Amino acid sequence: MALEILMPALSPTMEEGTLAKWLVSEGDVVQSGDLLAEIETDKATMEFEAVDEGVIGKLLVAEGTANVKVNSAIAILLEEGDADNATVASSVGMAPEVVAPTVKIVVPTVPLATNSIRIFASPLARRIASDSGLDLTEITGSGPKGRIVKADVSIAAGKSFSLTAPLTTPTMPVVANTAAVEALYEGREFKTVPLDGMRRVIAARLTEAKQTIPHFYLRRDIHLDNLMKVRSEINKSLDARGIKISVNDFIIKACALGLQKVPAANAVWAGDRILQMAASDISVAVAIEGGLFTPVLLDADRKTLSQLAVQMKDLAERARDRKLAPHEYQGGSFSISNLGMMGIDNFDAVINPPQGAILAVGAGKKRAVVLDDGSISVATVMSVTMSVDHRVIDGALGAELLDEIVKNLENPLFMLV
Repeated sequence: MALEILMPALSPTMEEGTLAKWLVSEGDVVQSGDLLAEIETDKATMEFEAVDEGVIGKLLVAEGTANVKVNSAIAILLEEGDADNATVASSVGMAPEVVAPTVKIVVPTVPLATNSIRIFASPLARRIASDSGLDLTEITGSGPKGRIVKADVSIAAGKSFSLTAPLTTPTMPVVANTAAVEALYEGREFKTVPLDGMRRVIAARLTEAKQTIPHFYLRRDIHLDNLMKVRSEINKSLDARGIKISVNDFIIKACALGLQKVPAANAVWAGDRILQMAASDISVAVAIEGGLFTPVLLDADRKTLSQLAVQMKDLAERARDRKLAPHEYQGGSFSISNLGMMGIDNFDAVINPPQGAILAVGAGKKRAVVLDDGSISVATVMSVTMSVDHRVIDGALGAELLDEIVKNLENPLFMLV
C-alpha cells in the first residue's frame, strides 16, 4: 500500500520547517535508515532518514519550501501490498511509467517480553536506543503511524542528559498590534524583518525565563595575570599540535571544577523538585547569524584544557553551520556567556532553563588595583556576573560557587593537578 512520509519533528520546539533538499528522487528504492532529505529546523539543518523500506512514489513538497508543518505529508512511499504499478500510480496521482516495481517488505516489529504490545521502530532507532540505554516503550514516535525514528531517540537521549524535559515553548506574547506599531512610524523609512523559527523560539523561551524564573545576581572581579602567564606557557607547549587554549577554556574548566566542589549548586529545576547532577555538563553560548546555540560540554570537570579547547572549537564551528544534533545543545546544568571578547565590560545574562545558573563574562582589562599592603598596582581584571535561579540555589550557596570559580581562575595551576 502507499504510505505518507510526514514532516518530522527533529527538535522538541519544532512546529514547522523548511524542506531544504531532497536526497532521493521519485522511483528510488530506499531502505530503512537511508537518508531522504535535509530539513531546516528552528535550530539547525538536519538529515531525515527513512523508517520503512519501499519505493519513492511521489515527492509532494518541492525543495526549498518553507513553513512546512510537522506531521504534514511530504512524500508517498510505496510498500508491500501495492497490487500493480497502474493501481499505485492512480492512487497517488502519477503516470504508471513513473512508478518503479514495488519492493516486497517485511517491517520488523518486536513484541515486549511482558505483554503483546508491539513497538514500531526503525532498526537505526533501535540500535541507538540500545547503545544509549533507553527504553523504547517510553518514547513517542513521530514517524508514520507513530513509528519511532532516529530523531525521536536522539531527542530522548538529549532529555536523559538533562534528566528533565526541555521548557515548553509557549506562543510568543503579542505586546502590541503589528498594524498599530507600524502606524506609529508612518512616514518613516523602515524594513520589515520576518521572524524565522529560531528567532521565535528564542523570543518565547527568554520571555518565559524572565517571567517565571526568580533571578538574582552575584558579581565579582577576577585578577587574570597569573592565568595569562600560565596560558602563554601552555600554548607554547601545544603549538606543535596546533592547539590553542583560550581564556574561555579556562573559564569552562573553572566552572566545572567549582560545581564539583559545591555539588549542591550543580542542579536544575524540575518543576516540583530539584535535580542535583553528578557530572559538570557546561553549556557555552555561541553566537550565530540570527540567534545563538548553547552546545554542551559533557563531563567538563574530567577533561583537560586541551580536550576542552578541541571540543569547544568543533562544537562552535558546527553550531555556526547549524549542524549540531539536538542532544549536543540540550541539557547541562550551568551556562557560560562570554561577551568580553566583544569588548563588553559586564552584563547580566538570562538563565537557560531548566539550569540553575549562568555566568556572564566581561572583558579582561588593565586596571589600577589596591594590593593587600595598601600599595597601588596595575592588574588585568575581568568582571563576571552570575545569574542564579533562587528556586534552585540560595544566595549563600551561589556565593560559595562563585568564590570557587574565582579561586580557580586566579590560581590556574590548581586546575592542572
